Amino acid sequence: MLDLVFVETSLELVPSEILRHPSVKRNAKRRGKRVEETLLDRSLHHYAMDKLSNAEKRGRPDIFHFCMLEAMGSPLNRKGHLRLWANTIQGYNIEVSPSTRPPRDCIRFNSLMEQLFINGQVPPDSNEPLMKLRKASLKDLVKLSSPSKVIALSSHGEESNFSDVAKLLSEELNPMILIGAYPKGSMNGETLDVADEVFSVYPESLEAWTITSRIVYEYERKIGLI
Repeated sequence: MLDLVFVETSLELVPSEILRHPSVKRNAKRRGKRVEETLLDRSLHHYAMDKLSNAEKRGRPDIFHFCMLEAMGSPLNRKGHLRLWANTIQGYNIEVSPSTRPPRDCIRFNSLMEQLFINGQVPPDSNEPLMKLRKASLKDLVKLSSPSKVIALSSHGEESNFSDVAKLLSEELNPMILIGAYPKGSMNGETLDVADEVFSVYPESLEAWTITSRIVYEYERKIGLI
């Protein structure tokens, strides 16, 4: 079983600092929603986000969306060998059920994420939710999962490749892989601190969903799933 964790995930509701910004209010009004119950989105709130700290890592729900589509549709997940988590940039853990099929449409996906942050789970009244949200750190998530080894993928890690990292993962009973789900910037020191090993798998920066698809595929090969 592989624990795939998207870290510093660029996913949050609009923060209080910009609730009164015209672009934020305009988007909420158009959708008939309360401003504080809408998702922060760089494509809609670009100018408002100039006032936010750490803005370069925030407001990109599409990254988590694409990564989820890659992971949840994989043979690894369909055969019951994957557990998916996300730890957001604002310190929330998201647990994703293996049966979750993310919407292909980004608007529907964003609405689902808004529902998750507002209600703590989706569907809100289900005894077996597809996703659950709670305030917790990455260290809390690692403690909950109790992996046998944690490997982080970062451009500042030891030089390696997808195949060799997948081989290391396949040799573990309960491995965990950390992938940054944010637009740019270095992985935080607090994130790297929970990893046993940190590897750079490509000489240039790659999109998070590309990394996700490649490492999942190589892991599938190493465990003989495909």
